[in-house]
Amino acid sequence: MVQVSAGLEGVIAAATVLSDVDGQAGRLTIRGWAVEDLAGRARFEDAAHLLFDGFFDDLPANLAPALGEARVRAFAEVAALDDALAARDPYDAMRALLARLSDGESLADALALAAAPAVFTAAALRLRRGLQAIAPDPALPHAADFLRMVRGAAATEGEARALDAYLVTVCDHGLNASTFAARVAASTRAGLGSAVLAGLSTLKGPLHGGAPGPVIDMLDAIGAPGNAVPWLETALDAGERLMGFGHRIYRVRDPRADALKTALSRLSRSAGALPGRLALAEAVERAALDILRRRKPDRPLETNVEFYTALLLEALGLPPQAFTCVFAVGRTVGWIAHAREQQAGGKLIRPQSVYVGPRPKAAA
Repeated sequence: MVQVSAGLEGVIAAATVLSDVDGQAGRLTIRGWAVEDLAGRARFEDAAHLLFDGFFDDLPANLAPALGEARVRAFAEVAALDDALAARDPYDAMRALLARLSDGESLADALALAAAPAVFTAAALRLRRGLQAIAPDPALPHAADFLRMVRGAAATEGEARALDAYLVTVCDHGLNASTFAARVAASTRAGLGSAVLAGLSTLKGPLHGGAPGPVIDMLDAIGAPGNAVPWLETALDAGERLMGFGHRIYRVRDPRADALKTALSRLSRSAGALPGRLALAEAVERAALDILRRRKPDRPLETNVEFYTALLLEALGLPPQAFTCVFAVGRTVGWIAHAREQQAGGKLIRPQSVYVGPRPKAAA
């Protein structure tokens, strides 16, 4: 009988120079950098440059000015964001506007796709609140400009650095579902825009990028550290999943969770951002890990990236319905780099299936 790998578990489908996920050791390496080191020192522009290097012949040494100019160009498409589109989920609105961009292969096309999610997400959030979209400032770093376009006021250096840490942390993560989808599209020789749209559509699912928002719902429901144990026990008794815990690949703690917890702690110290919220989250994390180890001793379920993602983005004033959009702001550069890598040396991705339906009926 043919052996089927459900979910392509254990199947190696690509060789990549971009990132390595070591689930047993709890390590994520992005082009030679441990994610916690990269997130602590790099801006989003630096991570984009790191991923794009070698895939575009005309890549400048400093990507920030070109990315700023690309944000300005992307803003021209915000005019297409009418009331009907703005009333939809922000992710749907952002994805629809991305579909208006070029499906080319040049560095200019790549930068437009990398810059646009921040511009379109900010515009969609403001229009949902009845506010006018704010044009980009090309002189600002990407993270700082995104927060300014969302809020209508300048972000502090600490806030911009916290968002940078998040965007860098999620910029690439091996052959995850959305990256695989982007590589499948790229393998057909579709353009970068098509690859990004494939990644965007895959990221939306709650088993992938759509998960951080429910962490906020869980914390709101728990309310106080003393409520954590009974609430979590009741949720598990009802067969519910604890959001922010467990990962398909990591069998130990997700290293991105620690990178984001460090960024959140720095932000809390510098701006006094939600100190009570952080204490609640730490109490919930301790209680959840203790309960999960006791109830499921044979199944490693540790803190994953969504847990501290939710807290960090909330501390920056971003609404939960935009969390997956912000994930896409960071991950798009990874999709683009993988698409270029796939086009450079990969074949058309075309796995086989095993037919288990009825056999043909004999003619009467």
